[in-house]
Amino acid sequence: MSDLVTGDAVVLGLRPARLPSRGLAFALDLVVYFVGYQVINIGMIFAVASLDTAAMAAVMVASFLLFMIGTPIAVETLSHGRSLGKLACGLRVVRDDGGPIRFRHALVRGAMGAVELLGTFGIVACIASLVSERGRRLGDVFAGTLVVRERVPGARVVPVPPPPPGLAGRFTGLDLSGVPDGLWLAIRQYLTRMGQLDPQVGAQMAVRLADDLVARTGTPPPPGVPAAAYLAAVVHERQSRDAARAFRAAPQPYAAPAPSYAQQPYVPPLPMAPVAPVAPVPAVAPVAPVAPEKPRSGGFAPPA
Repeated sequence: MSDLVTGDAVVLGLRPARLPSRGLAFALDLVVYFVGYQVINIGMIFAVASLDTAAMAAVMVASFLLFMIGTPIAVETLSHGRSLGKLACGLRVVRDDGGPIRFRHALVRGAMGAVELLGTFGIVACIASLVSERGRRLGDVFAGTLVVRERVPGARVVPVPPPPPGLAGRFTGLDLSGVPDGLWLAIRQYLTRMGQLDPQVGAQMAVRLADDLVARTGTPPPPGVPAAAYLAAVVHERQSRDAARAFRAAPQPYAAPAPSYAQQPYVPPLPMAPVAPVAPVPAVAPVAPVAPEKPRSGGFAPPA
C-alpha cells in the first residue's frame, strides 16, 4: 500500500493500480472511443464525399488521430483523471503528491499514450508497468502522475494538524508557486506522522524541510517560530488558497443583503417650527348684475 496525499492535504491509504486493472480500464475506454469514432466517421464520409481519394484519406487519418488522442486528454482533464473505463474499474489518475491532475498532465499522458499504447499495441506500456514499482507507464513517468485505486475498503484519512492560532493567516502574501509537489508531499507526510517519530529526529527533519521551503519561497519565517509550526501554517495557507479557488469557480446564487439596523446609530427627529395661524379671508359681497346701457340719441349712426 502507498500513502498518497490529496490536494486537500490528507493522507489516503490507496493502492497503486496494477497492470490487469489498468489494462481492463484501457480496453473499456478504447471500445467507447472506437464506437464514438465510427459514429463520427459516418458523418465525415458524407461531408468529404466531394473530395478526391487522397484528400479523403488525409481527412480520415487526421480525424482518427485527433479523436483517439484528443478525446482521452479532454476526458481526463474535465473529469480530473477519471475516464469511463477507470470509473468502472475504480481507478483514478492523480499527481505524484496525490492532487488532481491538470491539462498539462493529461496532455503528456495522451501524447505518450499515442506512442506506447497505440503505436506499439500496448507492448511498451505493459513492460514499463511491470518494471515500475508502482505500475506506472512511460506517460505517467514523464507527466508525474500515478494511477491509483479509489475503491479500497478501510481507507485511512489522516488530516494535517492545524497551525497554532497565532500563525493562522500570517502567510497570505507568501509566493508558493516555486514549491514542487515532491516537497509538499514530504511536508504533509511529516506533519501527519510527526507524533510517531522520535522527538530529536522529528525536530531535525522539520528544520530540514523548513529550510527547503524557505529556499523555494525566498521568505524566511518569523523569528522564534518553531519549524513544525511554520510548516503547518504554510500548508494551511495552501489549503485555504485551493479552497478559495474551488469555491470561486462555482457560481453562487445572489442573495440580497439583509438590512442591519443594529449597526446604524439612532438619530432623533428634528423639532419642527410652529406654524402661525392663517387669518380668515373676509367674505366678498356679491356683485349685482349691470344692466346693458341704452344707446344715446346723439350718437353716431352706423353707416348705410
